[in-house]
Amino acid sequence: MSRVVRIVAVVAVFAFVAIQLVPYGHDHTNPKVTKDAPWPTEQAAAIARASCYDCHSNETKWRWYTNLAPASFYTVHDVKEGRDHLNFSEWDTPQRAARDLEEVIREGSMPPREYTILHRGASLSAAEKKTLLDAIASMDPPPGGDRGRGRGDGDTDSD
Repeated sequence: MSRVVRIVAVVAVFAFVAIQLVPYGHDHTNPKVTKDAPWPTEQAAAIARASCYDCHSNETKWRWYTNLAPASFYTVHDVKEGRDHLNFSEWDTPQRAARDLEEVIREGSMPPREYTILHRGASLSAAEKKTLLDAIASMDPPPGGDRGRGRGDGDTDSD
């Protein structure tokens, strides 16, 4: 039995080392900020930075584990997808998910549970949710829509 455990351990270590050679997940660049979201208060900006900006801005904090596969694969994918949907660092361009921003915060799907498990400071209290929702409601919208309304996936209306 112990021989089987040793073989499995050696194979697992070999697989872990080998997966580090996969060329995906190593790009940890942060594009330049073209226009930050116009947060009406420093408190709202601080809450957004703590809870949203790692995936939804060009100011991602790349932590040590984001250099190790398979965590690097998952993290790079999530950041790319997050920036594609809503990017607080490019408020001068249409934002696909801006129209859903208030709803996903209100219903609690953002920030996602898998993120807040590792980043305890990212969880939103009821008071922080209210501060963030009030701020979003009063912010200048990104191009292409009314307050909280950006362009949606496949959305062709001109608001």
